[in-house]
Amino acid sequence: MRFNETLAVITGGASGLGRAVAERVIAAGGKAAILDLQEALGQAVAREIGASFFVCDVGVESNVVAAIEAARRAMGGINALVNCAGIVGAGKLVGKEGPMTSDYFEKVIRVNLIGTFLCDKAAAAIMQGNVPNGEGERGIIIHTSSVAAFEGQIGQVAYSATKAGIAGMTLPIARELAKSGIRCVAIAPGIFMTPMLASLPQDVQDSLGKQVPFPPRLGKPEEFAQLVQSIIEIPTLNGETIRLDGAIRMAPR
Repeated sequence: MRFNETLAVITGGASGLGRAVAERVIAAGGKAAILDLQEALGQAVAREIGASFFVCDVGVESNVVAAIEAARRAMGGINALVNCAGIVGAGKLVGKEGPMTSDYFEKVIRVNLIGTFLCDKAAAAIMQGNVPNGEGERGIIIHTSSVAAFEGQIGQVAYSATKAGIAGMTLPIARELAKSGIRCVAIAPGIFMTPMLASLPQDVQDSLGKQVPFPPRLGKPEEFAQLVQSIIEIPTLNGETIRLDGAIRMAPR
């Protein structure tokens, strides 16, 4: 696929990794539709960068179907979905206040894992109707997993479960949708400079960055967006989870 012809739906696109992807798509000449729960911020970002915006709770199927259809109409089609929406979901199995509640665990699963699934199927149903390019490609789905899928830390039981699930369903989706010319790839970021991390004191940010072998710093959202572009442009990238982490391997805590 040509990056300048990208018609991308980006969940969680009002900030962080998602916003960086939207900015890169639009800068290249493509179109981007931001889906996010942060309505005021999402509208402001959309105006600033020239995207469209639709408020959406990715964990609610009716929200997802309506928002993705609205995005299709706004852009004249969809050939890329980049799933960046998610919540951190920090909490121990058995913490100081007792065992983790099933409601909390289910909430993290609902947003991160089921939300990705709901967006995938809604977007794929639309992409199947696209006119294929010269190589028979009709679209691409990009997941955001995490290094926590592989080295989950204490307190990440719910979060790691969702990110491992996202990595785990990437290959089956790629295999299933191959007949339709739709690829599926996951990115597993390490420690990135997101709005949450930006709110931490500078010494804490520096300490986190030094845990990365090289480069010894937090990842930049622009680097995540750069990888998204490469995935879109390289047709043989399919069914894989790509670590983007500076060679970090997370310690237990």
